[in-house]
Amino acid sequence: MNKRPLLIAAAVLSLAGCDQVNERLGFEDAAKKEARIEAEAGAVGAACRHSGRAIEDCYAIYAWLPKAGVYAGWREMDEYMRENKIETIVPQLPPAEPPGKKRRPPPPAAAESNDEAATPATDKDGDKK
Repeated sequence: MNKRPLLIAAAVLSLAGCDQVNERLGFEDAAKKEARIEAEAGAVGAACRHSGRAIEDCYAIYAWLPKAGVYAGWREMDEYMRENKIETIVPQLPPAEPPGKKRRPPPPAAAESNDEAATPATDKDGDKK
């Protein structure tokens, strides 16, 4: 049995995944990375405009994205919304955190109720009940 076709097929399949492997290892092509980041910035800018955020707020919230891309997406969405008479949508969630920043867990609700129970009740003159 000839193993040569199997070896060629395995080599071709393994090379086909090189881009994905390189991306995951952080070896992304600079031009592809820049194009991806510009596209993300445009999408964020458009979403900011659609949600009624000022462009300055978008710059502050998404400081890790290029301002030119954010502005281009914001401006494009602004024109689109004006032409089609689309109203803004109020955001329901807080803005995204910058990459690399860890989220703090919310304080437990039980701690708040324990604080109230530990404080003695007083009347309007300040005397303990």
